[in-house]
Amino acid sequence: MAEDTDALVAMERILSPHCRVTRTSGGALIADWKRTRFLGMATADIQKFADDSSTERAELVTSLIRARCAVGRQKEHSDVEVGLWLRAVNLLIRTIGFGRVLRLLSLAAPDYARADPASAEDVASLKRAIHSHGRRSWFVNDDCKAEAVTAFVLLRRRGLKAVLHVGAREHPFALHAWTSSADGCIPDADPRGHAFTPILSINGGGQ
Repeated sequence: MAEDTDALVAMERILSPHCRVTRTSGGALIADWKRTRFLGMATADIQKFADDSSTERAELVTSLIRARCAVGRQKEHSDVEVGLWLRAVNLLIRTIGFGRVLRLLSLAAPDYARADPASAEDVASLKRAIHSHGRRSWFVNDDCKAEAVTAFVLLRRRGLKAVLHVGAREHPFALHAWTSSADGCIPDADPRGHAFTPILSINGGGQ
């Protein structure tokens, strides 16, 4: 039973945002609620998902992608893409306000059925790119809110775990935003050594 559960968890991690898996007597049923489509899988195929080194598992993932029940992962974001997202988020915050942007996160960063831990290298690379664009752009001008939302959206769109925090400091009063992932923060959670207490944390797709 434990092996079956591990296999179902492994399968859920690669499913597209709108697909869910349900155990059945003969295997499992993948329900695509967005397009009202269903795909059945035998118990033998499900068990292959518990073996990360299985070549047959890779073939099954490819089949799920072809059946549009899973999506291929984007390996990394280009420097141009990071810059475009950062400027777009900054403009959106200036236009409609930070609070409304947070309510739109479920659209920009969908709550994937699978969310893998990000690697420290992924987070560090994204942090360098965002920081570089934030410093170079007079329009963005090192805005923590735009940097935090951009990092959250780009990580979640790759199906990686990330949490967006908004924190406050009492003396002197100030607000700060950052995204945490893989023990890293974008931007730093304590700029200039000042600690901020989280008052709002958002994970998944804006939930």
